[in-house]
Amino acid sequence: MSSPHNLPSAAAGSSALHGVRVIEMGQLIAGPFCGKTLGEFGAEIIKIEAPADPDRPGVPGGDPLRNWRLIKEGTSVWWQVQSRNKRSVALDLRQAEGQDIARRLIAEADVLIENFRPGTLEGWGMSPEALHALNPGLVILRISGYGQTGPYRDLPGFGVIGEAMGGLRHLTAEPGRVPVRVGVSIGDTLAALHGAIGVLTALYHRKVNGGQGQVIDVALHEAVFNVMESLIPEYSAFGAVREAAGSALPGIAPSNAYPCTDGWVLVAGNGDSIFKRLMAAIGRQDLADAPDLGNNTGRVARVAEIDAAIGSWTAARSVQQVMETLGGARVPAGKVYTARDIAEDPHYQARDMLLTQPTRDGYSVQVPGIVPKLSGTPGSIRTSAPHLGDDTDAVLAEAGLTAEQIGLLRSKGVIQ
Repeated sequence: MSSPHNLPSAAAGSSALHGVRVIEMGQLIAGPFCGKTLGEFGAEIIKIEAPADPDRPGVPGGDPLRNWRLIKEGTSVWWQVQSRNKRSVALDLRQAEGQDIARRLIAEADVLIENFRPGTLEGWGMSPEALHALNPGLVILRISGYGQTGPYRDLPGFGVIGEAMGGLRHLTAEPGRVPVRVGVSIGDTLAALHGAIGVLTALYHRKVNGGQGQVIDVALHEAVFNVMESLIPEYSAFGAVREAAGSALPGIAPSNAYPCTDGWVLVAGNGDSIFKRLMAAIGRQDLADAPDLGNNTGRVARVAEIDAAIGSWTAARSVQQVMETLGGARVPAGKVYTARDIAEDPHYQARDMLLTQPTRDGYSVQVPGIVPKLSGTPGSIRTSAPHLGDDTDAVLAEAGLTAEQIGLLRSKGVIQ
C-alpha cells in the first residue's frame, strides 16, 4: 500500500457515490456505520467531532469510539474500520460560531447524518426546516432510539435497548434462561443499514423528482423489528408468542447447532430431500425412510428425536470429519467460526474479505473487506481513519475561510 493516509483504489469516477458529500455528525455506532458504508462506495464523508474540552483535562475529545475496546498506539483498532474513508473536523457545536461553521458545511452537502437525541439539532438552530431553507436538496438521516415522534421519542435509547424493544432479545437465549446479546451491536448496525437504504432512496428520488431533499427517520427498535420475520403475523393469526429456542430454528427441522469433539457445527437439514441425505449420511436410514418425516410438519413433531440422532453422531467426530461427510452428502453445514478461524480461512482471503490497512499511527491492521461486491463500481478503502481534527483546516479552507479566520476560530477553542 502507498502511504498511511492514501490507499490504492479504483479511479474516483468509477465509485458509485463519487461526488456525494456527506456531513456525519453522529458518534459511536449507528450513524458512523452508515457513514462508513456510504464512504466505502465513494461518498466524501466529513465527520464533525467535538474538540477536547479544556474544562475536562485528561478526557480526550472526538468520537468516544476512538477509545472503545482494545487500544493500540492510543486508538481503538475498531476505529480503524469504522472511520476509514472519512475526514475529521474538530468543531465545537455548543458554540454559536461552531454552529455557523456547521451550517456553512451543510449548505454545500448532499447528506447530513446525525444520531443525537431528538431535539438536539433543533437546539442548535439546525431543524430540518431551517436546513432545507438553506439547502433544499439536503437529505437528512436522523437515527435515534425511538424515532422523532411518538410518546417515547425523548427517552434515551442505545442499540441494546432497540434489540430488547424490537423483539430480538426475547429470542436470544436457551429456553427459560436469561436473554443474551448477539455478541455485536446488531441493533446499531441494523439501524445504520436501514439508514443507508433510506439515504440512497432519497438521493435517487431527488435526482428524478426535481432536486428536493427529505428527512429519513430511523428508530433503532424499528430497524430490529423489521427483521423479525413472522413474529407479529404469528401472534396476530394464532395468538402465538414465539419463545427463545437456543440455537434451534423453531418450526423448521432439523436446523440446529450440534457438538463435535473439538467444536460445534450448524446443520440445516430442513429440506425434504436434504433430510433424507442427512439421515443416510449419519447411518439413520430408518429415519430417512419414515413416512411421517418426509415433510417439515412431521419432522417438527419429532424434532427432539431427530436432534438427538444428529447430536449423537456429531459428538463422536471432529468438526472436520462432520464437514467432510456432510459436504459429500450435499447437506448444508458450517463450522462455528472464531476470529482465528476467519483470519485463517482461504475463502475469506479469496474474496478479499481480509484486507491489510495501514493506520496513521505507524502500524497496519487486518480489517474486514467491503460488502456488497459490485462488479462495475466496487467499494474501496481510499484513506485510513483520521486523527481528531486531521482535516479541520483543509475542510474549512475549502469552505472559503481564510487562514486568519481559521486561526481565530482555533484561538477561541471553536476548532481543534
